Amino acid sequence: MMSKKIGLGIVSMILALALSACASDNEENVPDQNTDMNSSSEENMEMDHSKMNHSGSGEVPDGLKVAENPTYKVGSQTILETDHMEGMKGAEATIVGAYETTAYVVSYTPTTGGERVENHKWVIHEEIEDAGDETFEPGTEVIINADHMEGMQGATAVIDSAEATTVYMVNYTPTNGGEEVKNHKWVTESELSPK
Repeated sequence: MMSKKIGLGIVSMILALALSACASDNEENVPDQNTDMNSSSEENMEMDHSKMNHSGSGEVPDGLKVAENPTYKVGSQTILETDHMEGMKGAEATIVGAYETTAYVVSYTPTTGGERVENHKWVIHEEIEDAGDETFEPGTEVIINADHMEGMQGATAVIDSAEATTVYMVNYTPTNGGEEVKNHKWVTESELSPK
């Protein structure tokens, strides 16, 4: 009888851990939003992608320019050097799209409520409402037209920084196991290395 209780306890703990892992893998980022407490909490709050949408449709915003000669060609294999989401860093990725744009780091309060997301990477120029042709300066308030993460679509954000770069859409299998992530948006060139 006691061994059944112990077995049920172990199964319950495994299920709780599995569910908490799933909850932390739901997406872009509050961008990137992985939360730990104590000294690493500030850093992780900046990039907690637990509410990030892992896989996307592959659709890109109107007006997004395909890169003519990207460092990493569509179909090529690379290594991810970023940790927007758990299991991303060190994963092998396949490039499924390469585009020339301005990538922004933004901070915003989700439309669904909850804590403010600080320093989310990345929202691109074409994902900002009424973007026009000019790059937004740090400190500019904008409306996000992207759903990388829960509560991102329609949120008011502040531009933290801007970088003219090639952004990539990638498919990859997380290093910690799990299903392949398809059409992940976005990874910059500096966040990739050759395989």
